[in-house]
Amino acid sequence: MVMDLAAASERARQLREEISFHNHRYHVLDRPIISDGQYDALVDELRQIERDFPEIITPDSPTQRVGDQPAEGFQKVRHPAPILSLDKAVSREELMAWYARTSKLLTEDARSLTYVVEPKLDGLTVVLHYREGQFVLGATRGDGQVGEDITANLRTLPTLPLRIPVDADGPTVPPVLVVRGEVLIYLKDFDILNNRLIDEGQQPFANPRNAAAGSLRQLDPRITARRPLRLFVYSVVASEGEAPATQSGTLTLLSQLGFAVPDEIAAFDDLEHVAGYCETMLQRRTALPYEADGLVIKIDDLDVQAQLGAVGGRPRGAIAYKFPAQEAVTTLLDVEYSVGRTGVITPTALLSPVTIAGVTVGRASLHNFDAISDRDIRIGDRVLVKRAGDVIPYVSGPILDARRGAELPIKPPTECPSCHEAVVRTEGEIAYYCINMACPAQLVQRLTYFAALMDIEGIGERTAIQLVDAGQVHDPVDLYGLAKEGLLKLDGFGDRKAANLLSAIAASKAQPFDRVLAALGIRGVGAAVSTLLTARFPSLEALQAATSDEIAGVGGLGPITAQAITDWFARPRNREIAARLREAGLVLQATDLTCASEQPLAGLSFVITGTLSRGRNEVQTWIESLGGKVAGAVTSKTDYLVVGEGPGGSKYSRAQELNTPMVTEDELAALARTDAERGPGAGSS
Repeated sequence: MVMDLAAASERARQLREEISFHNHRYHVLDRPIISDGQYDALVDELRQIERDFPEIITPDSPTQRVGDQPAEGFQKVRHPAPILSLDKAVSREELMAWYARTSKLLTEDARSLTYVVEPKLDGLTVVLHYREGQFVLGATRGDGQVGEDITANLRTLPTLPLRIPVDADGPTVPPVLVVRGEVLIYLKDFDILNNRLIDEGQQPFANPRNAAAGSLRQLDPRITARRPLRLFVYSVVASEGEAPATQSGTLTLLSQLGFAVPDEIAAFDDLEHVAGYCETMLQRRTALPYEADGLVIKIDDLDVQAQLGAVGGRPRGAIAYKFPAQEAVTTLLDVEYSVGRTGVITPTALLSPVTIAGVTVGRASLHNFDAISDRDIRIGDRVLVKRAGDVIPYVSGPILDARRGAELPIKPPTECPSCHEAVVRTEGEIAYYCINMACPAQLVQRLTYFAALMDIEGIGERTAIQLVDAGQVHDPVDLYGLAKEGLLKLDGFGDRKAANLLSAIAASKAQPFDRVLAALGIRGVGAAVSTLLTARFPSLEALQAATSDEIAGVGGLGPITAQAITDWFARPRNREIAARLREAGLVLQATDLTCASEQPLAGLSFVITGTLSRGRNEVQTWIESLGGKVAGAVTSKTDYLVVGEGPGGSKYSRAQELNTPMVTEDELAALARTDAERGPGAGSS
């Protein structure tokens, strides 16, 4: 849209007011209500208007100064030199344009430049003062001229040298040294910190940058000391004595003096290679241990940087290559509930569409209802939404200062959004579940699971979808009522395929009780647990009549699995399915053969490695209840190594050396059944 002078002047006035407001919240209060990307867009728009209409530029425009005034509550500190921010580029073309602008100001001899590229750390900028090698003062950046004295808080950082060590073989420590750095929190430490705050009943931080800023601006240094802050230093603001002539030399000196310097630093003698490196690092950004919103490209020669000077409070000799924003602020319009294949009810945020990292986002994960409650996320909130790489966008938290009072709390559903049966939540668990075996949202997955456990060949996901879409199957029991005429109507089914499937379904009726029990898909009841249960409760009726305490006492199953079983049988729809399975001719009680031995694993020695579906102690208790023994190390007397996910270490290696048989959890359950059929005391040969 083409603007005239009056329209440009009015729009510039609006932008200046808006930017100043957000500047104050970001730099002074450390409580922003918009994302960095949205803030940059406002500044970019104002810069463009002022470029088009230079006559409307005012001395108080945000483009003519660095930031805002420091907050009250800390002593003010004037910096020995301006702590400037950088101009930015977002593409290879803008990098080349930066070089074209700067090279015009250099002599022909000075245009052969080398560059240092550093990560643009997303933390809080600090300025550190040393006298005779001793740390005497630390301040925030503030408005670039005056910051806040946070010396006491900075002293708590383990990565900050309180005294620069003197090394006889190292560089001379300048009598006066002022350096610039960034305080941040690693991503893994940020997650731990937020979890701790939630456990303590406190509000978690929205992102690592806010956590670092909030931690350093505590009036009580003891609070700062508990936060996992790290300091990285990257430039010299002022010093007495000889100083390096290059940025790369400066980084080397700082490292030799005992400061932490970012690892991800590269040097180039060609801007094309710099551009290529920027594009590579964009793809690698999610692999970094901290948040970095871009890279900083500096002309290595500090004399050249000084010759180029600054314009608009931004040095010409360096530029920030900004990565696309990975977060944005938008409005949470509503919450949608969905049912997963295991019956878990998952909340999803419906958002006012917003662009994040080049993708329009209208839906985002809310994780679970505990996360919603802990972060006090409400419908109508302005929320911070994140999207990193291929990770599903998620709501990080609300912008509390943007609330107006009309926001509505998000309540967990009382019924399944698919089948409208009441949902359950077991004490001590996070998730809410629908446990209706005939729930339409879970039907395809339940069919394929049932068929796999019952050894019904011919029913994979594609066939299950066909049967459901054709209306021939509404729950797993309907499989036993299928007719050949109906199967022939399905795409890809001929006489032979239909006959084979019906034959496999008929054969599955002979599966033992423990296999049928596992196929029901009761939460926590897999092949191993079902074998344990059927040894104690010889029929489905007996298990259905058992109390939660009675079930929990079987082989150390525990209260969560016991409650899941009793909840399942408490549903009339599930009891109806169980009754229909009996009518269909399935085995719903243990045979004499199955019960021939109360200790089918007697005489066998086991060792466990890797992560199992149940707790290792629970599996050990189960093995021992069936007569087996569990040892801590593999020896020549070990009969089987039970292998979970991620096996490794000495147990796995030793079993390979000794050719010890290895079994999964399901194979272990099958082994228990097989040995029971052999008779009491059967062992390995």
